[in-house]
Amino acid sequence: MKHIKSIYINGRFAEPHGSEIAAITSPLDGEVIAQLTYADETDTANAIQAASEALKTYSRTTLAERAGYLQRIHDEIVKRIDDLIDITVLEYGATKERAKWSNLLAATTFLNHVAVMERYPFQQKVNESTVIMEPIGVAALFTPWNSTAGSIAVKVAPALAAGCTVVLKPSEFSPWQSQIIMECIDMAGLPPGVVNMVNGRGDVISRAIMQSAAVTKISFTGSTLVGKILAKQAIDTMKRVTLELGGKSANIILDDADLDTAIPRALQAAFMNNGQACIAGSRLLVPASLLDEVKTRLLHEAQQFKVGSPYNEATKVGPVASQKQYDRIQQYIAAGMAAGAELLYGGPGHPEGLEKGYYLKPTIFTGVTNQMRIAQEEIFGPVLAVIAYTTEQEAIDIANDSDYGLMAYINATDIPRAENVAAQLKAGRVLINTLKHDALAPFGGYKNSGLGRENGNYGLTEFLEPKTLIA
Repeated sequence: MKHIKSIYINGRFAEPHGSEIAAITSPLDGEVIAQLTYADETDTANAIQAASEALKTYSRTTLAERAGYLQRIHDEIVKRIDDLIDITVLEYGATKERAKWSNLLAATTFLNHVAVMERYPFQQKVNESTVIMEPIGVAALFTPWNSTAGSIAVKVAPALAAGCTVVLKPSEFSPWQSQIIMECIDMAGLPPGVVNMVNGRGDVISRAIMQSAAVTKISFTGSTLVGKILAKQAIDTMKRVTLELGGKSANIILDDADLDTAIPRALQAAFMNNGQACIAGSRLLVPASLLDEVKTRLLHEAQQFKVGSPYNEATKVGPVASQKQYDRIQQYIAAGMAAGAELLYGGPGHPEGLEKGYYLKPTIFTGVTNQMRIAQEEIFGPVLAVIAYTTEQEAIDIANDSDYGLMAYINATDIPRAENVAAQLKAGRVLINTLKHDALAPFGGYKNSGLGRENGNYGLTEFLEPKTLIA
């Protein structure tokens, strides 16, 4: 039985003070593959202390020294890429293609921040003053289970580039992937205490972090509910906060869109990462005049999204991450049917022959109104809600009628028209005729989708405090 290391403090892996043991199951078959002994408040306090001590010297390192650390972390992740791919499939259920992309992106993120840091204006002349951007201090980083390596990289890399030290709290539901990333960081030879990890129950770890005045920065990716709790708690010690939260992204098909490309792309946007993506285009807005044609095309294209073992190269949708996730998604499918939405494809239950594990049927609903739960709440699974509209303005209004504002998609032939629509959408990113990811452009959301931004200069700024010198 694999026993996963849950803490890394002051430059070494060690046995946690915590004693609670959790079984880690694989979504491929529901079998136990490992055990994790949870870290506790004592482990967290030790990690904060180590980070606080290391900050005294690391905050004064040169850009060249930090660049060396980032480069070496990148190199170590690349060396372990096959291990990361295998464990991402086994522990999480990602397809091999997705696992490779997401883990290579994690490596690249560390390398990208070398260039970001070297170009960043850490000292600026503003009117008669000099503004110096200083490291914000000890940063506590909370990362989710649906993109383990990538989420760790997009937080740890800018923190290190800024000169901050880190207490990492990864998801307890993807600990094996987190351990491998920490082993890569360990091999990169950073000074002890610069990066620390405590893995355990979120309520236990977060309580110790939020009560500590030594932690001056919080960066959290996860649910809107938990993000709001942390933001409220942060006020007591005036921690700076970055939140990357949920989404319910609209994908607008305008009446001049090329449906040959727009429909396959819409399904990819909805079903990416087995549907477990905050950026998923889970609301498809379609002109009423094209609805019948779109439904026919959706039925045809959906059959290309083969569900099955992630080890099968033909598989496009693997299992969801856990029994809890499976049950939650089934409840939403039932809610959509009860609300009167038309079940166009998929539906409740396991696909035939995949009863073992957490496999489900990618599901498409039509006849959806934007007031239904399946159109308003983040399902975090491969469920697409198709909503008809009659005018362009109505499409914009429907897209914006959401508590969320993380991402939006537009499909159109007339690009200036699409850009005009994009300008009216309340979303942090709008993709026009593409699913590309720009790792250096700001990422984050409006409304309940979060606070602040990640990636590139914007992400680095989140870990810096401006100091004004007047002479």
